Amino acid sequence: MDVLWFLKERTKFIRNYYETAGAPFRETIRKIEAEEAPYEPPYSEDGEPPFLAEWGAADTSLEILGATCISMLSESLKLYFSTWEELLGAKCQKNFSGSFKGKGFVTGYRDCFGAILKTDWSTCPADFAVLEQVVMARNAAEHPADIVFLHLNHHENLQQKLPTPVFISEYEKRLIEQNAQVWPRLQLVVTGNALFEAIRQVELLAEWMEERLFNVLYPSSRAGRL
Repeated sequence: MDVLWFLKERTKFIRNYYETAGAPFRETIRKIEAEEAPYEPPYSEDGEPPFLAEWGAADTSLEILGATCISMLSESLKLYFSTWEELLGAKCQKNFSGSFKGKGFVTGYRDCFGAILKTDWSTCPADFAVLEQVVMARNAAEHPADIVFLHLNHHENLQQKLPTPVFISEYEKRLIEQNAQVWPRLQLVVTGNALFEAIRQVELLAEWMEERLFNVLYPSSRAGRL
């Protein structure tokens, strides 16, 4: 089985889905900000921005879309790992149960495949800090804090664990950069740029792992190439 090919089919779908599904929401925001029809501002003296509800609905839709896509990416990465686990008969979750329970599936599979490949991952180009945040974002998206708001938040005190979170709003990112006070629960915002970078990191990891795992599965084929 070409596991990498199937993973990339999934990541290609996620990219296309985000771009296609988000297009009408981005266009609504653009038209409102450009004051284009049908969002031409009426005369008003109350000082309130026109079409604020419509802008907010489109912006929230993009946030929910980003959270949906990051959840899909997290599950795709997990499927890549578990498929190779099955192909190799590795029993990662049994043999490295402490890593899985204590630190999550990215660390668990990293420890397991690190032992199989006899590597310390120093030559792997993927950023594991980003990959771990993909899973954290997925967990936050799947478990919203309350019923009142559609906006999604990270779990409490994320910044204590991660000084520079990836999936947050530009406003909160600026506050962190300025060492300003931030809220205990940062808002979960998966921008297009952040999503595509996360996809790139997943693909970098899989590309690095694929041939090495294939050589473990079929050691004779490796000998034939040497």
